[in-house]
Amino acid sequence: MDMLSNVALAGGLAWASGIRLYATIFVAGMLGRFGYVHLPAGLLPLTDTWVLAVSGALMLCEFLADKVPAFDSAWDAIHTFIRIPIGTLLAWGVFKDSGAGAQLAAALLGGALVAGTHFTKAGTRALINTSPEPFSNWGASAGEDIGWIGGLYLMWRHPLALLVLLGLFVLLMCWMLPKIARGLRVLAQKLRGLRGPLPGSS
Repeated sequence: MDMLSNVALAGGLAWASGIRLYATIFVAGMLGRFGYVHLPAGLLPLTDTWVLAVSGALMLCEFLADKVPAFDSAWDAIHTFIRIPIGTLLAWGVFKDSGAGAQLAAALLGGALVAGTHFTKAGTRALINTSPEPFSNWGASAGEDIGWIGGLYLMWRHPLALLVLLGLFVLLMCWMLPKIARGLRVLAQKLRGLRGPLPGSS
């Protein structure tokens, strides 16, 4: 694989992991195992039978959890400690044969991308869950599924197009994250106001 393809693969896997971690691992592993795509040596463990079985089962759990309002936010909160390190590891694995410097650079950039993607997704969904109806949540989840599928397709078939879109996504993410943080602060203040002062407090 050339450098452009490797960079797109590392960035695409990191981004996709921030949205659908287990599905990303499962799909990449299955495509690599049956020869539909070429995986670098550092990603060949994804084709292992045990990895495919576990990631496939967790993919189904992930899909169902993401469709349940409020529970999806709890799932996202827990996976802050899973998506980010695994997404970073996937980006690192792409450059296993490229030297320690390239691996470290890929891990740093991949980690930043997966973290930003995860927090954008989780924060947006938390704000959407303030709506009493479930349809906005389902619509957001379906949109993430479609975007995720499109991203994986571009990652392997049109790597340059994916890198351009990732660049635009990073700009959008930098604009959105402060707004999401402010929205979550306002939401937390409202929730504290609804609970009222604790008994015995002045």
